[in-house]
Amino acid sequence: MADILIRNITIMETMAPFSVTENADVVITGSVIEKAGKGAGDGVEAPKVIDGTGKILIPGNVCAHHHYYSGLSRGMLISAGPQTDFIQTLKEWWWRLDRALDEESIYYSSLICSMEAIRQGTTGIVDHHASPSFIKGSLSAIAKGMEDAGVHGVTCYEVTDRNRGMDEVREGVEENIRFAKEIDSRLKDSGETLTEAMIGGHAPFTLPDEALAMMSDAVRETGRGMHLHVAEDKYDSLWSHHKHGDDIMKRLDRFSLLGENTLLVHGVALSEEEVELMNERGAFLAHNARSNMNNHVGYFPYLNKVKKLVIGTDGCGGNMFEELKIAFFKNRDAGGPWWPADFLQALSRGNMLLESAFRGRGKFGRIEPGYKADLVILSYQPPTPLKAENAATHFVWGMGSGDVESTIINGRLLYENRKFTELDEERIFAEARRSAESVWARADRIKA
Repeated sequence: MADILIRNITIMETMAPFSVTENADVVITGSVIEKAGKGAGDGVEAPKVIDGTGKILIPGNVCAHHHYYSGLSRGMLISAGPQTDFIQTLKEWWWRLDRALDEESIYYSSLICSMEAIRQGTTGIVDHHASPSFIKGSLSAIAKGMEDAGVHGVTCYEVTDRNRGMDEVREGVEENIRFAKEIDSRLKDSGETLTEAMIGGHAPFTLPDEALAMMSDAVRETGRGMHLHVAEDKYDSLWSHHKHGDDIMKRLDRFSLLGENTLLVHGVALSEEEVELMNERGAFLAHNARSNMNNHVGYFPYLNKVKKLVIGTDGCGGNMFEELKIAFFKNRDAGGPWWPADFLQALSRGNMLLESAFRGRGKFGRIEPGYKADLVILSYQPPTPLKAENAATHFVWGMGSGDVESTIINGRLLYENRKFTELDEERIFAEARRSAESVWARADRIKA
């Protein structure tokens, strides 16, 4: 017997080739889709039957780069100095916040970020974590929040020397390895986890060669990919040229840190030659339009040349409908050549990244038999015909997180009729607010 049967719904595939199938059924058994299409539910019995009449079903969205530790920063009330450039913003705001985090606040950051993502139609998150005052065990706290909410998640610790030099580097590398081995142990016991690991690094300008060598060893030891900010601002590229006499990409390549399971982030100041090298090595690059605009770091001129572009938020929440709209309109404003279909394909490519991070344990991103049942039901009523040829245009110009009615992840109906089915939202967010006030008080006492 199936676990969930969705009847008479319009299936819209968001990964190319785009398609629209009306009056379709979807049968979910365990964590995967068993059958999908017209007549797929004929003769099927299930304890949970969802009437999809007038609704649209899409694969869940993926946020390819997030900072869950930003979850308690919204409206943060601290005394901060000038923030007139990128480095000042890091020092006066983000680096004070991350130093104020403890185990409890990390957990609630993860839990509420996961819940907000689920409510907004995001079923997969690739997180990048930092908490210099609480390194060992921090990734387990992030993973617990993800798993308690039920989202598919990947996390890592951003290795850096910015606070305590090489001692901090070693602790960061050790935490990445420890968590990866924790996941391996859990897989050995149960065969499946909702979370996975990567090997994280902050940015090349806070990573000496010894740190890159240690990260490279960790990548080989754990079999995971690297997750690293690169050239978010020209400062990073200038630092690489000044201190190391080479481009960022060439420097990373010397340490064998560019590969098909590598996730690089931002790339605003990368040269065309560096983009070519990144493409040759098969690395992903996450574009974060809102964050780039907020930090005033400029616009990436070679966006359309990146072969494995994915879309992230860099901590600006988990709403990928909103992120994609802003990315599209910023591209148009900058005279870019991309259209809605290009951006929707980049967003859906986040599922390829998820497959890479989960190392083949499941297929993501399509509503087809054998794929993970990570699905979103929308109440969007198209004012014009919805066809395969204009599905991306409807996604960018019309659909939004306000249309999310229900969210299914790994075959579990976690959010139904705009309500969480397993979590006490009011209690959790009250606890998060209490934890946030403690974080703010600690951050306010920390000097930039």
